[in-house]
Amino acid sequence: MNPVVLDTHVLVWLLEGHRSLGKAARTTADAALQEDGLLVSAITFWEVAMLARRGRLELNRAVDAWRNEVLGLGVREIPVTGHIGILATELEAFPADPADRIVAATAMAQGATLVTADTRILTAIGGPAVHDASS
Repeated sequence: MNPVVLDTHVLVWLLEGHRSLGKAARTTADAALQEDGLLVSAITFWEVAMLARRGRLELNRAVDAWRNEVLGLGVREIPVTGHIGILATELEAFPADPADRIVAATAMAQGATLVTADTRILTAIGGPAVHDASS
């Protein structure tokens, strides 16, 4: 199985047991975790922290504790490298949001499938292989 990168909302859904995460997506994530191939971009934790700070995401613990919980489950954090930054700029027909671009470029750099429910990413041309998180 190829590694899997989780988009930010998918990671939150997975950890919080949100019903928006589809059965196939959950199975894909579980299988990747078993093979040490469940990944998140480091920028995902920045996004979670920003959402929590702005009141758009409520966690029942500090963001750093939440991150430690994620990593303790065996999810691997991929740092944002210069290579990933350059790849992110080369996604021409892709959403403009820099974090979305970094997450997608992380998947590409890792040869991974990106699990997302973001329709702008699911329908974009020229990005990584994608799996619809709602399925």
